[in-house]
Amino acid sequence: MRQTVRRWRLNRQTHVPIADLAMLYIPVIQGWWNYYGAFYQTAVLRFFQHIDRALERWARRKYKALHGRHRRSVECVRKMQVASPTLFHHWRVAGPKVG
Repeated sequence: MRQTVRRWRLNRQTHVPIADLAMLYIPVIQGWWNYYGAFYQTAVLRFFQHIDRALERWARRKYKALHGRHRRSVECVRKMQVASPTLFHHWRVAGPKVG
């Protein structure tokens, strides 16, 4: 029997490490890219920016040192992107131009 995966809002999943978040959301992001990316790349890039903002909110909720510090959470996500640029599908496809 197949176990269903409940998808909550990304920024509320603070109990999950970033690698598990990536594995959970890669099919969703890749599906959006495959479907809309061929014709509406600018719209998909805005969607990728939305995902990065959600990752910043996730970092502010997960790490106490980042709570209430918007600029530091942006830097934290950038460091994650530089450290492992293939973690999320949109980081692979769009690279650093997203955000």
